[in-house]
Amino acid sequence: MRTINLEAGLPDVEEARRRLLREMQAARRANARLMKVIHGWGSSGEGGRLGPAIRKSLRLRVKEGVAVAVVAGERFSSDTVEGRELAQRHPAVRGDPDFNRANPGITVVELA
Repeated sequence: MRTINLEAGLPDVEEARRRLLREMQAARRANARLMKVIHGWGSSGEGGRLGPAIRKSLRLRVKEGVAVAVVAGERFSSDTVEGRELAQRHPAVRGDPDFNRANPGITVVELA
């Protein structure tokens, strides 16, 4: 699974979206099937702007056919339907350190 840290450098939402799209294109060219996107959850513990904006952008990529599935970090678990289905298609995710950790600062995307 490829990992991109969009939180690094504290970009604004638009810069983070541009980086996300570039990284998704690069991952697809490299035939990567999964990406873990680190967007953080906000220093206040109440969430920030980056996470919701990035998740919205990823859901749009599903509608466009660029991605197959988007699994929020808090749902990236064997306790959820999305997590179990992703693990069935990609068994290696079970070994990811964020699997079963309910981490709201990440999102996992399955690329088309």
